[in-house]
Amino acid sequence: MLKFDEPQCTNPSCFFCSMKEPNPFRRRSKLAAIFKEIPRTESKDHVLVLSGLWNIAMSEPDDPEFPSLGLFECMSELIQKAIKNTAWLLKDQNIFIPYYAAHIIGSYAMNKEDLASLAVESKVSVVPALLELLRGRISWVEQRAAARALGHLASHEKSFGAVSVFEEEIVKLSKEIARTCLKNVYKSFLGVEDSLRLKYQSDLLTRGLGGLETENQKAEEWGIQLQCWSLDLLNCFASRGRSLDRICEVGFLKKVSVMWGGLVNRKSPGGIGLIKTLCKTEFGRSRVSEVREVIERLCDLSRSSDDWKEMALDTLLLLLKDSNVRYRVIDVLGHCLVDLAEDVVAGDRVAQVVLQDYHKIKYSGLKMSSEEAQRSIESLWEVKVERKKKEKLMSEAELEERRKMVKSLKKQGKKKFLMGFVEEAMEIYTVGIDLCPLDMIRDRVVLYSNRAQCCLLLKKAESAISDATRALCLSGVDDPHGKSLWRRSQAYDLKGSARESLMDCLAFVDQRIQHSSTERVPYYAAQMIRKQMKDTWAFSGFDSKTGESDGWKRKEGK
Repeated sequence: MLKFDEPQCTNPSCFFCSMKEPNPFRRRSKLAAIFKEIPRTESKDHVLVLSGLWNIAMSEPDDPEFPSLGLFECMSELIQKAIKNTAWLLKDQNIFIPYYAAHIIGSYAMNKEDLASLAVESKVSVVPALLELLRGRISWVEQRAAARALGHLASHEKSFGAVSVFEEEIVKLSKEIARTCLKNVYKSFLGVEDSLRLKYQSDLLTRGLGGLETENQKAEEWGIQLQCWSLDLLNCFASRGRSLDRICEVGFLKKVSVMWGGLVNRKSPGGIGLIKTLCKTEFGRSRVSEVREVIERLCDLSRSSDDWKEMALDTLLLLLKDSNVRYRVIDVLGHCLVDLAEDVVAGDRVAQVVLQDYHKIKYSGLKMSSEEAQRSIESLWEVKVERKKKEKLMSEAELEERRKMVKSLKKQGKKKFLMGFVEEAMEIYTVGIDLCPLDMIRDRVVLYSNRAQCCLLLKKAESAISDATRALCLSGVDDPHGKSLWRRSQAYDLKGSARESLMDCLAFVDQRIQHSSTERVPYYAAQMIRKQMKDTWAFSGFDSKTGESDGWKRKEGK
């Protein structure tokens, strides 16, 4: 076979040839010169260099070599050039350069504080350039890369100062992006016919792999990431007690509480992460506790199979521990307190915090704003304190008699239920729950779960959620009660809480597969998942022309 010599590169400033230079001193010298030269020269190869640098930065973000040779100045100057010179940006493939440049900065600033510090202390600071992209001067694609990079810079103490110089504008922009980015992504890309989409955005999304379906999936993922990264940026300020008054605006808090990464970005806590950070401050707790919708959202997440249920529960505990807002929160939570107090991990902490002032209610005439909250605290005291005392004083014969009665009541309740007397069955299960000794955990699980099923048939969604939650708390995290997961999923569906219904249904399917010889998903569960996937889709109901959500408009009109 004939061998041909590879054509020799005649460009002395070729990045790829410089990378092959065996002499480390020459190599560094050549690369430093190239980084200075790139923003000042015109070449079709620049986008290939940026693409190569992006791959290196993503795979080796902790390597300080390129940043030490002037990479940050180079990336910053390229972004500024793109903003100021539209003709250059639209020439050849230069349109890709700002995206790559912002991501390169973000990757190198991600882990190492010294590299992040170098980025903001360089002769040409990267922050003003990234801020231009965050303003949306090019498109949402570059805005996403800028939000990521600024978030990494703001997360380090050494580089936070440079970001905080633009604090007021960055906070304002981040709030606006979090509120509107999904609408903008849909209006400018997802809701547009594929033939009318900007080609460079499609190319970045797919990287030449996959068709329209892949393109749409990636666009959805990137849109959600843009929202989550803007929340992360706000979190960097909130965690330092900065701009709390701007972030804690009531309308924004309501919207933040429903923001999440969905199934495509389950690693992000979404809005709940920001709310927890706010609740670590006295000012934040005061503001959050005034927004009923946020407290109710935290309560529902705490009583679900959501990935961030523990964070939601921790946030509620932060609020309950604050004597200045505790009763305001209790008034909203009501009977949910008893549900949360059954939690195996945090139940005792919830009870301890809520009941610490019980003597004021019992003996000093302290009144809650709502009768439901008053009854809930009294019920919690009965379950967590009085009932334990009473059972300790009972003889073994009395306890055994109760156990027999509970077994009999379970059978009676089931018989009535099968005969169609649902309300009578529910009453029997209630008597059984009141009589059942606390150590009969399996029986209590069944009684609560069966009563939840009765509540479902009677269209009492909130009561069904409450009973199913108590059953699940008692059954434990490692082996949750399957029927209760399915019943709570149905109850949340009845309530209109698609996210909680979806996560419970997924947990039910997972639990069923683990305890079954078949991996087939039940038809009814598949139907529920399909329905809730549609309802929880981040872009559900958006109109491509207006960008408005039909679902949101219907909700507002009620």
